[in-house]
Amino acid sequence: MQEEQFIKELQQGKQHAFSQLIDDYQQKVFSTCISFVPNKEDAEDIAQEVFVEVFNSISRFKGNSKLSTWIYRIATNKSLEFIRKKSTKKRFAFLQSIIGNDIPADSTNYFTEMNHPGVLLENREKSETLFKAINQLPEAQKVVFTLSKVDGLSYQEISDITEKSISSVESLLFRAKKKLQEILEIYYKNNK
Repeated sequence: MQEEQFIKELQQGKQHAFSQLIDDYQQKVFSTCISFVPNKEDAEDIAQEVFVEVFNSISRFKGNSKLSTWIYRIATNKSLEFIRKKSTKKRFAFLQSIIGNDIPADSTNYFTEMNHPGVLLENREKSETLFKAINQLPEAQKVVFTLSKVDGLSYQEISDITEKSISSVESLLFRAKKKLQEILEIYYKNNK
């Protein structure tokens, strides 16, 4: 089925089209979510939110980009939204501990999914260290680095998803690699 016809059927609310959409994109969306949020349960929840968003907003999809690009953009935004909320909760818990309303911070190991297909590292500890370092990058660098190096997307695909020029994507990726190198050098220097 051609993409235009497929989109039209999605916009008409046809059940078989949504089933096909989920079959085609479920693993891709989950892989993107887990690239940003390396916890299986949270990534699954975010992936579900992505499909709810697609269902709720497909009628407004204008076709200015490919359907896959639009879905990747939603998955990326939902993942970043989750990270922002989680960071806000951590800051709130930290502030409460300072002023005396002691709420224990979540000390469980958050990184449950280290077998992501894009992360081919020797062991879980190195994977955790890498994801923690990636999460310290500025948001634009984190997005470009994750989509490129973890999800394996091309510069053109990343440009379409982020709505940035290819030269901006290349620049962000260069700066992300440089910053990651600095973060990891400091980490390994301090953990010898």
